[in-house]
Amino acid sequence: MPRDRILLGVIGRPHGVRGLARVHSYTADPADLTAYGDLSDESGQAFRLRWVGEGVAEISRRVGRAWIAVADRGEVERLTNRHLFVDRAAMPPPPDDEYYLSDLVGLSAFEGETALGRVAMVHDYGAGVSLEIERVGAAPLLVPFTSAAVPVVDIGAGRVVVCPPAEVTT
Repeated sequence: MPRDRILLGVIGRPHGVRGLARVHSYTADPADLTAYGDLSDESGQAFRLRWVGEGVAEISRRVGRAWIAVADRGEVERLTNRHLFVDRAAMPPPPDDEYYLSDLVGLSAFEGETALGRVAMVHDYGAGVSLEIERVGAAPLLVPFTSAAVPVVDIGAGRVVVCPPAEVTT
């Protein structure tokens, strides 16, 4: 995930037949997904959303200089699971002891003073965030992103300290 963009949401399944879509927002207030300006996907395709109901939006995409509304269910189906990013510059800095998940990717991971590897991915499936730590010569390690399992996050030093629960250490 590029550090110059922040993942704010995902286009979900179609809602009806006229081009509306369910959209999952990762912002604290789901309505704020549209507050930071135009969104873009992994390829750079620009999108605008207009909320028409709770979790349901009308989607437009930029084609040349024009904004074209997504007009039918089939087009929404092709956009399903499309990740929506915003430029990092549009976002406020996070408060102390909070992080944009993209800031964690690439940090070195340590257990005490022993290097484990690096944070390769951050997973959030709705039940809690976990860090995937890529290790040399071993399978990736999944660690819950809790204060008990990850007591130290030092973005400036480029490191996290993890205390993986016994259930996940192998």
